[in-house]
Amino acid sequence: MAFLRSITKPDTAPLILGEGVYLRTPQPGDYAAWAQLRENSRDFLTPWEPTWAQDDLTRTAFRRRLRRYMREIREDHAYPFFIFREQDEALVGGCTLSGVQRGVQQSCTLGYWAGEKYAGQGYVTAAVRALVPYVFEELKLHRLQAACLPENERSRAVLRKCGFTEEGHARGYLRINGMWRDHVVFAILRDDPRR
Repeated sequence: MAFLRSITKPDTAPLILGEGVYLRTPQPGDYAAWAQLRENSRDFLTPWEPTWAQDDLTRTAFRRRLRRYMREIREDHAYPFFIFREQDEALVGGCTLSGVQRGVQQSCTLGYWAGEKYAGQGYVTAAVRALVPYVFEELKLHRLQAACLPENERSRAVLRKCGFTEEGHARGYLRINGMWRDHVVFAILRDDPRR
């Protein structure tokens, strides 16, 4: 995978190229495509995500989101990406590397989503595969973990295809759709075999 670091925008993560997809930091010009994709996918995404704020899809909320993203990148706390299909540059979803821990832990957590019309087509798998080397080679972390609801077979399949190992069950791990939900925890380590 290729990582193309911007030298003019220090508050952005690099462009990451994957198989049929590319990932880059969300930009102001992405608002319309993002808002439309999220709105069209609301019913599909709701069971798997935290409760959306009342104003979640507004331009103002998107600007706040971008400011937070830039701060998190600058402070090495998180690296958000939108996933684009290479053939037509369509926005298909997003991935976030969050909770970056340095010191003795050297880890972060992966989250991802796909718009309903792009789900199950391999775009998220390609994006995660492209992010794994970035986490270990560029961010120099030791561990990348992810968690999903036990009934989310599609998400579990993505993680398995990308070389993650199921590690266990975390009770009340995240507040999803207004309820504290148990999650299955997966991880991949720097020295694990890559798929």
